[in-house]
Amino acid sequence: MTATRELTPWINGAAVPLDGRATDAIAFPYTGERATLAARGTEADLELAITAAREGFAKMRALPRHARRELLARIADAITQARQSLGEELARSCGKPIAQALGEVDRAAMTFSLAADEARRFGGEVVPLDVDPRTVGYAGLVHRFPVGPISAITPFNFPLNLLAHKVAPAIAVGSSLVVKPPPQCPQMAFRLAGIMAECGLPAGAYNVLHLPIAVAEQLATDPRFAMLTFTGSPAVGWHLKNVAGKKKVCLELGGNAAAVVHEDAGDLDWVAQRLALGAFAYAGQVCIKVQRVLIHQPIYDKFIEKLVSATSALPCGDPLDPKTVVGPMIDSAAADRVESWTREAVAAGAEPLLANRRQGNVLTPGILARVPRDAKVSCKEIFGPVSIVMPYRDWAEALTLVNDSDFGLQAGIFTHDINRIFAAFNGLEVGGVVVNDFPTLRVDNFPYSGVKDSGFGREGVRYAMEEMSEPRMLVLNLNK
Repeated sequence: MTATRELTPWINGAAVPLDGRATDAIAFPYTGERATLAARGTEADLELAITAAREGFAKMRALPRHARRELLARIADAITQARQSLGEELARSCGKPIAQALGEVDRAAMTFSLAADEARRFGGEVVPLDVDPRTVGYAGLVHRFPVGPISAITPFNFPLNLLAHKVAPAIAVGSSLVVKPPPQCPQMAFRLAGIMAECGLPAGAYNVLHLPIAVAEQLATDPRFAMLTFTGSPAVGWHLKNVAGKKKVCLELGGNAAAVVHEDAGDLDWVAQRLALGAFAYAGQVCIKVQRVLIHQPIYDKFIEKLVSATSALPCGDPLDPKTVVGPMIDSAAADRVESWTREAVAAGAEPLLANRRQGNVLTPGILARVPRDAKVSCKEIFGPVSIVMPYRDWAEALTLVNDSDFGLQAGIFTHDINRIFAAFNGLEVGGVVVNDFPTLRVDNFPYSGVKDSGFGREGVRYAMEEMSEPRMLVLNLNK
């Protein structure tokens, strides 16, 4: 594979010439071959992008709702029209298996379509003021206004749809952005820039820079941004929040999601297949991947046999093969880390039920039992193709084990007892509970993020729009 193109800063509606800028080679994770070159943005580039975003904000805020809705609908249609080429480029950029990459493209189109729908109805409410004798004859209106230019930092694992979850709501509320895409695979952010420009997005509304860390921190510290929205690791996210000053901050961070399988779960073969997919698709590089599988003691032995069997059947390897489910890790350092954490757990007494095998950056799935609580594969976010299993005695213990984590993104529970379902919904310290499916499920219209170390604020189109706007009250004295 040879370099297909050079990615240069996208500022004020156009790509900036390379002009001798330093570049980074972006590798195809499966082969290590160079996929493209990305020019490093400079402090001067960032200054130009901030200025463009401020000017773009004025343009976006002035757009009426019908114009924003029509723009978002055109972008959704354009993504759908480019589905195959976007999916192939996405697969080559981050190593996501092509079937899952095409699914991500479909979801990105849906995210823009949802934003188009919300742009029509998002706005405000009438507040009755005659609840107080002093304000009889008064009327109250609440309207939501965009907070201002937004800085956005996006991750490698969903380089198109998680970007869409920041861009589409911003357009819908009438805001502008400066985006730092993931250094491992920035291609989708630049590709989206071209698509949106062709659809009529005003210049300055969307600016993209491939930035080194020293420059990128200004996305959090610069007071000209009204909001920072970040998806990535907890360590980086919480640091950026600490240095962000007075701006609004939304963090979507990591997890070590649990799935609870009770004896009344139903079809255990189907449950095992779903959990294998939720644990190991895209090599487990998903923040709501199934990391901990809690199994009711009476069905423990039977279920782990089914889980190991279902996992062993998952095709691994070339992400461009339509049959592949488990592709490569994003880079060799990520694969090295997963192997190291697994060895540490085994040395501490964990029992491999299914051992990883490695070829290049591809790690086949691994399942561990009897894992010590303080092993990294148990208490940290593995973000790779390893999961652990453990038995529990009763439902109360299961919920305690789910909550025994620094994270709280989503959980999946498999039971058909309504009392157990609501005990989980009321008692689990997570952002979402999925009943009778894996915790890896996300639909793009629902509120998404977590508690504890998993995040701060919410995404999901309408909920992100609320984060990106603020209410303003208008009080009318109609007596005079």
